[in-house]
Amino acid sequence: MRKVYGFHEGGIGLEYLLGGKGAGLAEMSRLGIPVPPGFIITTDAWKEYYNTKKLSDSLKAEISENINKLEKTTGKKFGGHPPLLVSVRSGAPVSMPGMLDTVLNLGLNDVTVENLAHETKDARFSYDCYRRFISCFGRIVLGIEKEKFDNILEAYKSKLGVQRDSELDIDALKEIVNEYKILIERETGRKFPEDVYEQLFLAVKAVFDSWFNPRAVAYRRANKIPEDLGTAVSVQAMVFGNMGNDSGTGVMFTRNPSTGEKKLYGEFLVNAQGEDLVSGVRTPQPLDYLREKFPKIYDELISIAEKLERHLKDMQDVEFTVERGKLYILQTRSGKRNALAAAKIAFDMYKEGIITKEEAIKRITEVSSQEITIQQRDPTVKVDILARGLPASPGLVTGKVVFNSDEAVTAKEKGEKVILVRPETSPEDIQGIMAAEGVLTCRGGLTSHAAIVTRSLNKPCIVGCEAIKIDLEAEECCVEKGGVTVRIKKGDIITIDGTTGEVIMGEVPTVAQKLSEYLTVLHKELR
Repeated sequence: MRKVYGFHEGGIGLEYLLGGKGAGLAEMSRLGIPVPPGFIITTDAWKEYYNTKKLSDSLKAEISENINKLEKTTGKKFGGHPPLLVSVRSGAPVSMPGMLDTVLNLGLNDVTVENLAHETKDARFSYDCYRRFISCFGRIVLGIEKEKFDNILEAYKSKLGVQRDSELDIDALKEIVNEYKILIERETGRKFPEDVYEQLFLAVKAVFDSWFNPRAVAYRRANKIPEDLGTAVSVQAMVFGNMGNDSGTGVMFTRNPSTGEKKLYGEFLVNAQGEDLVSGVRTPQPLDYLREKFPKIYDELISIAEKLERHLKDMQDVEFTVERGKLYILQTRSGKRNALAAAKIAFDMYKEGIITKEEAIKRITEVSSQEITIQQRDPTVKVDILARGLPASPGLVTGKVVFNSDEAVTAKEKGEKVILVRPETSPEDIQGIMAAEGVLTCRGGLTSHAAIVTRSLNKPCIVGCEAIKIDLEAEECCVEKGGVTVRIKKGDIITIDGTTGEVIMGEVPTVAQKLSEYLTVLHKELR
């Protein structure tokens, strides 16, 4: 039985075999959307691996055969020159954003990094990809703590007096690569693997194993996702958003996931890879920046958004990369949205002729069953606004400040209401996010991990609130206001308004708006 499929062999309807990501890639390929070529290792392969705890020889042979096909398609050589590099990405049958693992830039070693430098005529770019890959491989495949790689990187930035990774020169990047390899050998007792097929097979195993990591298990339990679905794996030729100022990475929703408005909603980072955007480490630019700097790319995105919505009949969450002025789409899936947006999108799509009246009524009725009440600040009462960030997920909540996810879980167990305050969140924070009333981050944008997960959970969230400075060791944060430093300690009460982006000291009076009142109006118009 085959366990590997090319993108041209699948499509929507095969999610339980190809995973949501793989089915989406296959469908977009059929639609003529610019998708980097690749192949999908099926959920059947995961089930076989789950039972045997190893990749079978027949599966390795299928993977190798498809790498050969990918070499012919791209004109590149896996482990050779010009080098073929691939991403190895998870893809569960149902969306689990950020819960499973991904490895990027796979195929780099001491030889191919020089080949890449020669091909691109950019040695700095090549070694930047190499240090990213070794760090990613070390964390995800070899199980080394992320902080150990981060500490090396931060030490070099401090030594050279630079703030951003992109400011590190080629000599520093080479030294960091060497330090990473020393770290791997010290932590694992073996050298970083130079054989690209060994890299690939180990990465596939690691992505398969991530199905049972703690954050994925917690997310499945919270969302009632069956444990036995497993994940497919997409292996795809790399495209690079970190090749200079004519390149970048972005996420777009075909409609606003907070309000339902029909307008491209998302963010873009120049000279960056996807991990820089989703992690929230850098605060990106809104898509209006892309429209201004790359108008042709923006117009192409509008066309693709329209095509995807009409074909898939739902609002889409799309990941894309721009490599030296050329657009590539890396993923599409039904976008996570809050209840208010879900109702408006269903109504508008009926009006636009995308879905039937019956489907619109069904979707709005599903939202109605949630009996959601949205709290809003009483506009007649004056409050002490400390800072403003980006309104990532609407609603207003009050709680005690905590600075890590474990504290949020413990507080929840005691019956306390808390706000999780973090520099940025990562998939490891999922249990803390679920336990908290709302989330506040200092970094990240409207498509960061914190924003996407809180929207799917209907929890208020503010991201990119850069005015607030967090000291995790002291368990406090501060903000400069009117020439005075205001300190907020663990346990202090704050209120966050995910509709306006306002961070407010203390508890505030609220007024409640039942979502059902808005839905009743939509139902009347539909009938």
